[in-house]
Amino acid sequence: MILKLKYFGMIAEAIGKSEELLDFSGKTILDLDVVLKSNTAKLSSMNYKFAVNQSLVEHDEMLINNDEIALLPPFAGG
Repeated sequence: MILKLKYFGMIAEAIGKSEELLDFSGKTILDLDVVLKSNTAKLSSMNYKFAVNQSLVEHDEMLINNDEIALLPPFAGG
């Protein structure tokens, strides 16, 4: 399946880009997280959350073709 990945803040800096398309063979956010951490070791020491199609999700979230995945660093609100 093809996923559209979007990176923000320090995550984008660590990965070196703000977005990319990924041909992904896994099934869940956890599977994706494992792949991303194996490709970019810096992610292992960072805190971030995942959003799928603009909704925050847990690691057991199932993914489908053309999902938009955002990696969101910690942020403060007001």
